[in-house]
Amino acid sequence: MPKTIRNCFYQNLTFDKMLAAHKRARNHKTYKNEIIKFEFNLENNLINLMHNIHDKTYRMGKYFNFKVYEPKERMIQALPYRDRIVHQWYVEEFIKPYIVPKFINTTFACLTNKGTHKAVENVQKQLRIYQRNKPNFWILKCDIKKFFYRINPTILFELMKRYIKDKDLLFFTQILIYNGPINKNKVGIPIGNYTSQFFANIYLNELDQYVKRILKIKYYTRYMDDFILLLPTKQECIQIKEKIENFLAENLKLELNDKSRYYPVKMGVNFCGYRIFTTHRLLRVNSKKKIKRKVKSWNKEYHNHTLDLEKTMQSLNSWLGHSSHCNSYQLQQKILNKCEFLFNNQIHQNTEQELIYLLENPPEDFL
Repeated sequence: MPKTIRNCFYQNLTFDKMLAAHKRARNHKTYKNEIIKFEFNLENNLINLMHNIHDKTYRMGKYFNFKVYEPKERMIQALPYRDRIVHQWYVEEFIKPYIVPKFINTTFACLTNKGTHKAVENVQKQLRIYQRNKPNFWILKCDIKKFFYRINPTILFELMKRYIKDKDLLFFTQILIYNGPINKNKVGIPIGNYTSQFFANIYLNELDQYVKRILKIKYYTRYMDDFILLLPTKQECIQIKEKIENFLAENLKLELNDKSRYYPVKMGVNFCGYRIFTTHRLLRVNSKKKIKRKVKSWNKEYHNHTLDLEKTMQSLNSWLGHSSHCNSYQLQQKILNKCEFLFNNQIHQNTEQELIYLLENPPEDFL
């Protein structure tokens, strides 16, 4: 693996690779009007897009803004479909093969064969290993305040220049980061972009390297802007937290959230939707409350004959898959028993049997 990316931008700008990017971008979204319209003249649209990139006339389109409220309120910015194809092409051809392999092996967000459940497994594994040598150790759990909104594009671009020596690729990267010419007063990157997930990981890879190489912390796990360190004493937690705060402020213009804190291992740790202990895992309290509220709402809709069964089953299946990664069998049984819409006719009885099978045979990574 070369240390930097050189002389490969135009080599990767081919119709086959752009077509593959289109297929990835449309995955699970083939029914959307903008995708149907794009595919109506697919070959010409892809060729025109390639010409724009080759001639350096490509510019991203106008963002469509909308809010999501789970797990918390956020503003999402979505680009037109043609730009999402470009982002797929950029990440798959340049970021994943050249930059992702340089990440540490205990960062888990947006990476192939990783994800939330692997992150949770890693944290519990580290808790168990550490406890063998020091039963009463401490946990330092941190997250970064308004992370995506505070990423500094100028710093991000300077980081990308360390990896990229191909001038054409660097010019194109500048367009993706700034959506135009360099603006040193700009702060934040859009949450909805496919590239943003990887730019964010590249940004915090600087923290990962600092924690592992300079602070020499052996037990460290990061999932996007949430990260956990295992340390021997409370005093060391205080000292390491201060060092991390200084590093983030001086090098990345970031700060820790006020919720960042430290506590003894006996309290467990909330991470990626679970409460993790050395001996077991539990669902977070918020997750329990949320599914109970949903079941109550579904039952009400069922009795009013307004229940969208297909959508409801997708949501219930998703929760069952999520909860199957922790010690929640009794909770799952209670939730299923409260779903009145499962028990009132043959279709619903069949659906219940499918859910029971899923409960008893959970997939490895079903969420």
